Amino acid sequence: MKIQGFLDQLLKSAGGDANANTNANANPAKPAAGGLGGMLNADFGKGALAGGALGLLLGKNKSTRKIATYGGLAAIGVMAYKAYGDYQQQQQGAAAGNKPKTVDLLPPPQAEIHSQAILTALVAAAKADGHIDARERQVIEGEFSRVNQDAELQQWLKAELEKPLDPAEVARAATTPEIASEMYLASLMAADEQNFMERAYLDELARELKLDDALKLRLKQQLGQA
Repeated sequence: MKIQGFLDQLLKSAGGDANANTNANANPAKPAAGGLGGMLNADFGKGALAGGALGLLLGKNKSTRKIATYGGLAAIGVMAYKAYGDYQQQQQGAAAGNKPKTVDLLPPPQAEIHSQAILTALVAAAKADGHIDARERQVIEGEFSRVNQDAELQQWLKAELEKPLDPAEVARAATTPEIASEMYLASLMAADEQNFMERAYLDELARELKLDDALKLRLKQQLGQA
């Protein structure tokens, strides 16, 4: 099961998908290269498929565009580590620690654990508003399988989509404070804080991740500055 490449593809392709839709709106004569319509054209590769799969998972174009703004998996890590370093400096009055060990700098086994935690957070945040029913799960699973046909990965994704939403269980994937920060940051990117259910989920997730208000604020500010 190779989660790192799958997740990075999902995140990066959201940018191409969102940009294609934006260009199509600006120039109606040119068909959009991304989204579900683009999936029907055999000329479009896995990038378009992954962007559509992420859009299906999140169930709202706004969140897909928001994620597209920030880039891939390593970019999420850089933002989270920057926020966490600033938080530590604020709390301890000391300089920021070592260079962030983002997923692209980790050995493969650690990178997989790291990536799985982030994808767990994204899937959970997508379920927070309750929009994913049994039929939608089947469609999402179908699109995920078109992006990556690894049977073990597909089984894992299916289980994550079907299990009841439990912030405590999601938080158990955070083996370090830095990964906890990344998981919360990814959740912020995927969720809509204007939605009561999603805001309540984010608050409970932060409690389970043991993030205090100062660190939560730093992470939100980092997103705003990106």
